[in-house]
Amino acid sequence: MKGQPDNLSCPLCHGVAQPYHQDKFRSYNQCANCALVFVPSHFWLSADEEKSYYDLHENSESDAGYRQFLNRCAAPLLGALPPRSVGLDFGCGPAPLLAQMLSDAGHSVSIYDHFYFNDHNVLERQYDFVVSTEVVEHLSQPWVELERLWSLIKPGGLLALMTKMVISHERFANWHYIRDPTHIIFFSEPTFHWLADALGAEVEFVAPDVIFLRKP
Repeated sequence: MKGQPDNLSCPLCHGVAQPYHQDKFRSYNQCANCALVFVPSHFWLSADEEKSYYDLHENSESDAGYRQFLNRCAAPLLGALPPRSVGLDFGCGPAPLLAQMLSDAGHSVSIYDHFYFNDHNVLERQYDFVVSTEVVEHLSQPWVELERLWSLIKPGGLLALMTKMVISHERFANWHYIRDPTHIIFFSEPTFHWLADALGAEVEFVAPDVIFLRKP
């Protein structure tokens, strides 16, 4: 999934970026067009390094803390979905707890993960909703991936995303979220407004880290 965008070319909208921040590990640029903050490609991990890092995560389907974390997205999503909706959990990781939580509530949920459940057949179907938690910050080609997910959603359906967002430059400098070497792009509210306009979506910020994009 790793591409090779130019260090000053935004991987989301291909706009021109400017230096935004630098720490002892990496540098960060911000797009002047869509406000995405991103890490230049020469800092990215290889696919094998990325997989090894994910394998260190200890999330499991029986982990109450992990369930509580995912419920920040699951609760508003369940409140928005019609009964017996059909959806896709994109980037579910090795323990697809969110899909289980939504299935337990009466919905039908397929799963996909580039490293752990790489079944491309599920990317050829249509869904009432697609949910992706803590995934978009890992995408090297965010427009390609998000446009593809958008194409899987039926009219009236929604794309539910959970990711932490850039608030200000001052807070970014001390933000724990940028310490994860697999996090290479960082959205903000202006970036999501740009994305909604580009997709023709209605955007709703339903919680501090949860964003719904609804298809007309």
